[in-house]
Amino acid sequence: MDLTLTAEERAFRAEVRAFLRANIPAETKRKVDLGLPLVKDDYVVWQKILYARGWIAPTWPKEHGGPGWSPIQRYLFDEELAAASSPRLITFGLKMLGPVLIEFGTEAQKARFLPRILASDDWWCQGYSEPGAGSDLAALTTRAVPDDDDYIVNGQKTWTTLAQYADWMFCLVRTSNEAKKQAGISFLLIDMTTPGVTVRPIRMLDGGVEINDVFLEDVRVPKENLVGAENDGWTVAKFLLTRERFGIAGVARSKVQMARVRDIAAKELKGGCPLIEDARFRERLAEVEIDLTALEMTELRLLSEEAAGRPPGPESSILKLKGTEVQQAITELLLDACGINGHALDPDLIDGLARTDGANLVPLVPEHAATVAGHYFNWRKASIYGGSNEVQRNIIAKAILGL
Repeated sequence: MDLTLTAEERAFRAEVRAFLRANIPAETKRKVDLGLPLVKDDYVVWQKILYARGWIAPTWPKEHGGPGWSPIQRYLFDEELAAASSPRLITFGLKMLGPVLIEFGTEAQKARFLPRILASDDWWCQGYSEPGAGSDLAALTTRAVPDDDDYIVNGQKTWTTLAQYADWMFCLVRTSNEAKKQAGISFLLIDMTTPGVTVRPIRMLDGGVEINDVFLEDVRVPKENLVGAENDGWTVAKFLLTRERFGIAGVARSKVQMARVRDIAAKELKGGCPLIEDARFRERLAEVEIDLTALEMTELRLLSEEAAGRPPGPESSILKLKGTEVQQAITELLLDACGINGHALDPDLIDGLARTDGANLVPLVPEHAATVAGHYFNWRKASIYGGSNEVQRNIIAKAILGL
């Protein structure tokens, strides 16, 4: 693995950096810098800017609307996106369903859905987890029964991220109980405006509403919306999860957050001195930075293998496992670095302001600290989504170590 960038790669990075600096909306960048919540329009406006430039789907092949970048170019693009404080790309269509349709979809499905994903005209959500089937995904019970040219779907999905915005859901359903659990699952595309689809928000500890229950009651889905073969959805699901886990590592954004920790620790005082001068805090900081550097090297090795023609495999579980542990450790460092200022959870403080007398607004907590506690609570989920870290350890032991 050669870590030296070529002249072409350095020029590519400079091109991306200049474009991002000139095109990210200023208010959106401010929200990202401070960890403030984004609304759907923030994401869509930014994604349409990238779409117009041809950079919206870095992992897609050129023939389907992607830029045709190498793995190293994609890595550099992710780094620059994070460094420029751009919104995260919404992954459900671009990084999950899009590659699935390219690999398993019919020509009609590709023609219908891929252009609308690229243009951010359709917003997708993921219907995998159920109340009794999260980490043990094969235990799902949402049922799809054939009825002429349709399936009739009944069941419940939960922890469905951003379903309140979604136009469509890609969904795992049970179509057979006759073989082992994994063999009776199918992969369906469900229009969220179909009668019988109900979305109910789940309020989180940080006060936000980004996850939902989705209830499916006699929902009629055309059979033409089946991706892959009936009862072979497990193959499709594993393909999707491998790519999802690769992306969950979040190395580039974790590096930005580590710089944020250092910046805050240089401002906050402990015993009259900046917190960064506290030996124990520096030790904890160094431990996380070492883990993050090792994670980055692992990601680069896997990208190097991908560039040589080997697609992502079970090694993506290593990235997911360690990446989410690092992300959670960073939120802990941020909370500690902010001290008492980081403990504010009042929604009125989300912009770092509080009403005091009349119409006057004065800072109650520093802007950099206003959302830290919320993010700490929110990121407890990182070790669960995409397959819990306990499951990832089993995959690593079995598929990589052969235990």
